[in-house]
Amino acid sequence: MDWVTGLVQGGKENFNACLIIVDRFSKSMRFLPCHKEDTAMDTALIFWNNIISTCGVPKVIISDRDQKFTSEFWTNPYDMLGTKLVFVQHIIHKRMD
Repeated sequence: MDWVTGLVQGGKENFNACLIIVDRFSKSMRFLPCHKEDTAMDTALIFWNNIISTCGVPKVIISDRDQKFTSEFWTNPYDMLGTKLVFVQHIIHKRMD
């Protein structure tokens, strides 16, 4: 999971960001419109309404250490569901000539 922000506002709700979710098994991707200002609760609702409702509960979620994922709101429900949250740091690769 990660976000693309700084997009031009669009749609009826003036979305300005996109939550990207990749299924590592099937390699399928979901691009979910959202707002840069969304809270952990907003992000959780987007995730539950668009992913869990159609694909079920994931065994593992991998994301960076964004506060939207490290908040207690996310960790407690996933502990109950048996989902492991894995946080990674972004690694920036320099362009090789």
